[in-house]
Amino acid sequence: MKKVLGTILLVCVCVGLAFAQATPPPAKAPSTSQIVKQLEHDWLEAAKAADVDKLGQIIADDWAGIGADGAKETKASLLADVKSGVNTLASYEIGPMEVKVMGSVAVVQGSDTEKSTTKGKDSSGKYVWMDVFVKRDGKWMAVRSQSAMVK
Repeated sequence: MKKVLGTILLVCVCVGLAFAQATPPPAKAPSTSQIVKQLEHDWLEAAKAADVDKLGQIIADDWAGIGADGAKETKASLLADVKSGVNTLASYEIGPMEVKVMGSVAVVQGSDTEKSTTKGKDSSGKYVWMDVFVKRDGKWMAVRSQSAMVK
């Protein structure tokens, strides 16, 4: 009798272990750093595709930026320049990014090398930039940006 109970217990333990191994762990939610890095990639892809709708989802209505030429931009002026073709991004290679998260604010420093035009003039080269994202209503949005061309 003890042998039968021992065998049944061993079978139950083995079956339990098999099920435990077959069940994958729950997916881990992406970190804030991963989310804003993805937004940076999405931003460049949307700029390359001249997708002003996607850009409008990433950039907050009160966004302000300072371009590499020192000119101030608003969301409306940036989207108008992309839509009209005055600003274009033909290709890019993104460099490393660093993200500093402080509660509902994330600051991203990064770089890219691009083939582009700004205000109709060739602006191709290597850039360093900083973007500030704020979490509003559960969504991360860019509120400030500044870029500089590396000479």
